[in-house]
Amino acid sequence: MCLALPCRIVELRAGEQALIDVAGVGKEISLALVEEVAVGDYVIVHVGYALTRLDPEEAEKTLALFAELGEAALREATARVA
Repeated sequence: MCLALPCRIVELRAGEQALIDVAGVGKEISLALVEEVAVGDYVIVHVGYALTRLDPEEAEKTLALFAELGEAALREATARVA
């Protein structure tokens, strides 16, 4: 199974590289597979490569769902320990 994450571009760098924000952590990725991206755009990222641009509303919805899943998993894990 593969997982690709929506991430926001925070800085464009030389050589088709960019800095993205992944839950508050910066990571450098390749933009070699996408065209015409700008700071503030959301892209789908898999293994260090931006695969496509993503609509900001869809990105926010997806990130909110991931956050909900994480909170639910944490609650479940806490309930098992208690």
